[in-house]
Amino acid sequence: MDFQLSDDQRALRSGMRDLLGAVFDRDRMRAAVERGGGVGRGGGVGRDRGVDRGLWRELGAAGFFALRLPEEAGGVGLGLPEAVLLFEEAGRALLPGPLVATHLAAGLVKGAAEGEAVVTVAEGGGRPVADLGGADAVLVGGGAGAVAGERLEVLTGEGLEAFVAGAVPVRSMDPLTPLHRVMGLAGASEAYPGALRREGALLSAAEQLGSAARTTEMAVQHAGAREQFGSLIGSFQAVKHLCADMLARTEPARSAVYAAAVTGDPVEIAAAKLLADEAAVRNARDCLQIHGGMGFTWEADVHLHLKRAWLRTARWLTAAEAEEILAADLGPVRPLYGGSAALG
Repeated sequence: MDFQLSDDQRALRSGMRDLLGAVFDRDRMRAAVERGGGVGRGGGVGRDRGVDRGLWRELGAAGFFALRLPEEAGGVGLGLPEAVLLFEEAGRALLPGPLVATHLAAGLVKGAAEGEAVVTVAEGGGRPVADLGGADAVLVGGGAGAVAGERLEVLTGEGLEAFVAGAVPVRSMDPLTPLHRVMGLAGASEAYPGALRREGALLSAAEQLGSAARTTEMAVQHAGAREQFGSLIGSFQAVKHLCADMLARTEPARSAVYAAAVTGDPVEIAAAKLLADEAAVRNARDCLQIHGGMGFTWEADVHLHLKRAWLRTARWLTAAEAEEILAADLGPVRPLYGGSAALG
């Protein structure tokens, strides 16, 4: 089988990179950071200020949210492999907002597919809810409702207002992702026990992959331009090893994410999320190290990748949950030896 990207897939990825470069370049990203991040109501003015609805609509018009909806339903009619490519680009660009939840809500929540509605998710288990203040709908996993074969409740209107009223803002390590703690969700069952949760984990892994690739590029570019002791720091063996390690983490994660997108296998998705989380966090740390004292400054973008990567590790599927899935797939534990006779 040929697992190389097709020409159409490469064009799709290139087109999304060009679009994000035009509508969410570094200047707009840093402006969103200074405003406090999030997706605000009515053009970014509301309980969560930040990226305006114009950007969300641009993504909707480009088919970002409706990518996997059938064409007869107004979608693009593509699959998970193509969605992974778009979310990888979103991760590279540090695109804020509940991208995964809104993508999954296309066809379930009115306006989500077109980018007219912002949809977030309440995962339960004591986890905070991201981008709640600017959301038009909330997906509550483990709820009493049943949507698309999942135990899932969709909150809008008065139900959403009541849900938001019970939320308390909490400090977020990522300035682009406002968080709220919702009372009563601590004991809730985990969100999306079925296909939707697995797809959410995979798309989040794709974002982590994009971040890992971007921080690798940032480290290499800096190492090739920064001079110390009369030499480029990229000529120092210790820096070379750090950059090589970053690439050695990124490429296996890429293979795992792409393969899981093709198979949709729950075990492969768990492995992909585990590898992508590790690559995103450790690459951002190494990139910061290569940037030296400059990497710790607010003006550098390295810390933004690290904070977002940390935040994503706790979303959809944590490392502990992924490890449990992988361990369960190994089957029951059997004795190493059949009995005392085997020792003779």
